[in-house]
Amino acid sequence: MEAYRETEEEDEERRRQRKLEEALEVKSLRRIISAYLNYPDAADEDVRRWERSYRKLPPAHKAVLSHYPQKFRKLRQCIAANSYFIFSMLQAFEPPLDMSQDVDITEHEHHDMPHDHQFSSERNICCAQTASTSGNAGSCECTEPVHRDENDSIHTSTKRMTSSQEEKRENVSEAGNSSSEAEPYKERCKHNSNEVAESNGNGPSSPGDWLSPSLQLDVPLVDVDKVRCIIRNIVRDWAAEGKKERDECYKPILEELDALFPNRSEESPPACLVPGAGLGRLALEISSMGFISQGNEFSYYMMICSNFVLNHTQTAEEWTIHPWIHSNCNSLSESDQLHPVSIPDIHPASAGITEGFSMCGGDFVEVYSEPSQLGAWDVVVTCFFIDTAHNIIEYIEIISRILKDGGVWINLGPLLYHFADMHGQEDDMSIELSLEDVKRVALHYGFVLEKEKTIETTYTTNPRSMMQNRYFAAFWTMRKKPVEMNHSAS
Repeated sequence: MEAYRETEEEDEERRRQRKLEEALEVKSLRRIISAYLNYPDAADEDVRRWERSYRKLPPAHKAVLSHYPQKFRKLRQCIAANSYFIFSMLQAFEPPLDMSQDVDITEHEHHDMPHDHQFSSERNICCAQTASTSGNAGSCECTEPVHRDENDSIHTSTKRMTSSQEEKRENVSEAGNSSSEAEPYKERCKHNSNEVAESNGNGPSSPGDWLSPSLQLDVPLVDVDKVRCIIRNIVRDWAAEGKKERDECYKPILEELDALFPNRSEESPPACLVPGAGLGRLALEISSMGFISQGNEFSYYMMICSNFVLNHTQTAEEWTIHPWIHSNCNSLSESDQLHPVSIPDIHPASAGITEGFSMCGGDFVEVYSEPSQLGAWDVVVTCFFIDTAHNIIEYIEIISRILKDGGVWINLGPLLYHFADMHGQEDDMSIELSLEDVKRVALHYGFVLEKEKTIETTYTTNPRSMMQNRYFAAFWTMRKKPVEMNHSAS
């Protein structure tokens, strides 16, 4: 009887932990959604700040810049265009959780959470999301390959995953109020939310619920900066203006894949994994070459956007954004700063992708440490990815583990370690190896270096800017040595 009571108590504790985990996930996702929704106010506050500086000028100096009031009006029009794209993107997103649930979490409850079950602000799920012209993501027990229908649409599937990374909490700051220039956009958003709520009913995932102002959070401006970064990433992956950068970064990888796998069979295509896939262009290009291709991405900021571009765009150049309006620095001309960018440059569903194209959202370490991933991939492609690790050795170990014997690892990128500048967080770690040590670790985990060179490139750089930050990125091809047949544990 005592053992039965203990089992009941353990079950109740597990249920409590699951409920708390889900509440933390919902709160984190609400914060990310709120960052997107706060974009127009935060961007307009920048314009108001520039206006205040302009008004402080002496009359004679104002006269020299008599065109500035018109420039401020144009900037607000650009903000409205970006905001309309963002809100359309959010409307297309289907949260995997009930976003309307109560997420009040006491400090005591939060600290009771085991370290392995605390969540990052960029929540960890696993989902297949692929180029589609119709249909929505469904749910199933595993990430599955996608299947094209007669209309070039692609069916997708979703699997939820839990994260083991600690949520990084930041001070909350108040976003500025929108000016009258942005009011038409806000009214359009409100109207669209009501329309969707009426058409979709009262289900927990309908935008009428989770885009409600009552569920939005105040977020720090650093979160809105992530939204600006996403807008620049859209140019890199899905605009004609990003082609030069894609040619610098993606083309060497695609050429290497073509050389290493010249005879790709439709019946048994080689399988390629792309961790850190971002907005999905590289994974899509690999798929269109005849590979089974899966992109993996951790950032929910990225996943919401890639879902929209891949699954919901109807034609090439369907949307117009203005990615360079957020800074007055290093502009050659006003027209360069206001320059419109049409996206996507290609229609993803018409790009000739294979049935095996998918996107898996989740922490690389967690998702690909599963036993089912052992020796599952012919090739792993990492582009601007390996320096995102807390522990790069763990990344290399997992890449080795999931490759087949004789499988290939292709890498391109710098070593700008993302967690190198953490301060005051004793539980966090950042292992920052030199390139020499990275290659030494790879050798330890069974890799042989076959090709190596340096490639000069940029990352989400404004091609019209007077300042161009360039990387001298490491490019290599490594092959996993087959396990010796006579090797056995002593």
